Amino acid sequence: MTPNFATPITEFTKETYLYWYELMLLLRRFEEKAGQLYGQQKIRGFCHLYIGQEAVAAGIATATRKTDPIITAYRDHGLAMAKGISANACMAELYAKETGCAKGKGGSMHFFSKEHYFFGGHGIVGAQIPLGAGIAFAEKYSNKDNVCITLFGDGAARQGALHETFNMAMLWKLPVVFICENNYYAMGTSVQRSSNVADIYKLGLAYDMPSFVVDGMSCEAVHEAIYNAAQHARNGNGPTFLEIRTYRYRGHSMSDPAKYRTKEEVEQYKEIDPLRVVYKQLIDKGYATEEQLEAMEEKIKAEVNQSVAFAEQSPYPANEELYKDVYMQPDYPYIKH
Repeated sequence: MTPNFATPITEFTKETYLYWYELMLLLRRFEEKAGQLYGQQKIRGFCHLYIGQEAVAAGIATATRKTDPIITAYRDHGLAMAKGISANACMAELYAKETGCAKGKGGSMHFFSKEHYFFGGHGIVGAQIPLGAGIAFAEKYSNKDNVCITLFGDGAARQGALHETFNMAMLWKLPVVFICENNYYAMGTSVQRSSNVADIYKLGLAYDMPSFVVDGMSCEAVHEAIYNAAQHARNGNGPTFLEIRTYRYRGHSMSDPAKYRTKEEVEQYKEIDPLRVVYKQLIDKGYATEEQLEAMEEKIKAEVNQSVAFAEQSPYPANEELYKDVYMQPDYPYIKH
């Protein structure tokens, strides 16, 4: 898959729709396999699946540059692969193997790749918001033309650090796009029950930050909003806040039965499943045949199965790895080998 990074807002091409569909199909099948393996106890610890939110990752992939850094919360598998980390490296990380993208030390919640400008996977709710502003500050200080894409969930929008960060980011006109992936339920409490301000985008207005609602089930809408916000930042105008309204079909994590919402609601959102929508667009526009898309499905299944084989055959980290990647100073005195 070769994405057409940072395309301007024109008519979307056949290649873009095919890229979106193939990427989202990879994310969906990878996550379905991860859920299956978690049930078999081959993956341990916490595991938060991205199923249903794939259009956000797809739109980001085409609306940003390869060198634009991304930082997010712990629902990070899909965004990591959209940024270019291989399925092999992601699956191996879920298995805690040394060939994983964080050397098997991070697991599901802490994917990382300096090579792909992916700066985590963060388990502390909302902690990535000020970190994203810090990355943006570094980009501006270094005179780079990059924009930091900083994502968080609707639950993290209630953290005080958000307000401190929004104030400083606007004051210093940092090149950052703040994105709330609003899937409506945080861990299990609906937005309406957690705050008097249910329209999360309004939080940015208090700081005179351009703030908008985006249809997170539409690749086109996500692409356009993020492309425009990134250009706004590149032009020296500072941050934008996007509340991207999406939906997760599974629970908050693998341990969540999601009894706080109705089956009817979930089925309603499945009617606008981004994979279903883009599949129909490809057929209706004559961009692909059913046979071609079936062949793509088989190709993706093979890639995911290969990632499982790669993870299972990879070794666990050596014991001495416990002492590495902790301190910058190699001979730090309190590290005992």
